[in-house]
Amino acid sequence: MNKTCSKNYKALAFLPLVLFLGLYVGCGIAFTLAGAENPFAKMPRYVAVMAAILAALLFYDRKTPVSQKLDVYCRGAGSSGVMLLGIIVLMAGGFSSAAEAMGGKESIVNMGLTLIPHHFLIPGIFIVTCFISTCIGTSTGTQVALIPVAMALAQGAGLNAAMAGSAVIAGSYFGDNLSMISDTTICATKGVGAKMKDKFQMNLLIALPAAMITIILYAVLGGSQGGTADTQDLSYHVVQVLPYVTVLATAIAGLDVLLVLLIGILMSGIIGIAMGTVTFFEWTMAIGSGMEDLFFLAVFSMLISGLIELVRYYGGISWLFEAMTRKIKTRKSCEYLISFSCMALSGTTLNNPVAILITAPVAKELGEKYRIAPKRLASLLDIFSCIILMLLPHDSGLLLAQQYGHVTYLEIMKYSFYPVLLFLFTCVTIQFGLLRTKIVKR
Repeated sequence: MNKTCSKNYKALAFLPLVLFLGLYVGCGIAFTLAGAENPFAKMPRYVAVMAAILAALLFYDRKTPVSQKLDVYCRGAGSSGVMLLGIIVLMAGGFSSAAEAMGGKESIVNMGLTLIPHHFLIPGIFIVTCFISTCIGTSTGTQVALIPVAMALAQGAGLNAAMAGSAVIAGSYFGDNLSMISDTTICATKGVGAKMKDKFQMNLLIALPAAMITIILYAVLGGSQGGTADTQDLSYHVVQVLPYVTVLATAIAGLDVLLVLLIGILMSGIIGIAMGTVTFFEWTMAIGSGMEDLFFLAVFSMLISGLIELVRYYGGISWLFEAMTRKIKTRKSCEYLISFSCMALSGTTLNNPVAILITAPVAKELGEKYRIAPKRLASLLDIFSCIILMLLPHDSGLLLAQQYGHVTYLEIMKYSFYPVLLFLFTCVTIQFGLLRTKIVKR
């Protein structure tokens, strides 16, 4: 079958995608303003994207049978990259849940908080959060586990609770950016064809300076006010932390991510059963539960990839590519456009994997034209999709910090150094062409 239809719909080909964003984001914003609980669940993302898919199948190229257009949809939804993404996401969910079930998550959190010197509490919370989030691969999971504890520790030590909250939020997204098992990393690398190890190295070089300055600022501004943080009840077992450390180390060493996750899952089971914290079937149930938690992303990536393939078939991607290349004069402007587009989508959908899934196909084509390395594209997509979430008042991390710390949004924003510094360092990297490989240098 032809890869494009006989009629080129140009910009009109994007109307189904606009319909999806309008339904999902529009309803979410409307219910947010109305004060509804869980506003973005009123119009589920699946319903919104199915409405968009049906519109793309029924109202375009009517001379072509729907069955042929379904073949186009399945070509995108069932591509090898999308299928691999789904398997990796499910494995990542299985590992995360299995490690948590055998006590690994509690141990790594308690160990980190116990080892923090009391006079270095706020910067210590940031450092520990960075490490934990990088190991477990989820910003939300890290925030849920750490924000209540970090707030209580800061208040017990007589420190600024808002600063402690901002430290956890910043550290959780630092790790989300870098983790090999993070959904954003998986979506970004598979979406543009980058290797995870290369993306990790690129991302680290951009984020580390911002993190170091953040640590210094927290150390200067977060001094003790005479209280004592109570960490006596925080017990841990070092052996339960080993699966996380092993996954991180083997992924950085370049081992295939599926093997990395398999090793982590098996280690979690062996350690948990040997220590008596889980039985064999509790371990298998935990794996299944974790897979179910991320099943939505595997399915949604297929749905959105099929929709984007229909947009491509109707001529939308080629039109956008040509329109952008007329506006883009340099590689620098191309990188800015890709970055800010992903940031805008992440901010409107409150979902960075979704923003990356939508942006990645166009970013990949533009990257090939302007000779931008895939690892650079993946890093930019991941970084900018996370930056905006650290600053939005209705993101889950900020809501949790306000709830447990009894602080306001503006009080937390006063100490949100990391997202601002990360934005500045990334823009400097783009502006001056830093960290380009020999392949893409002119």
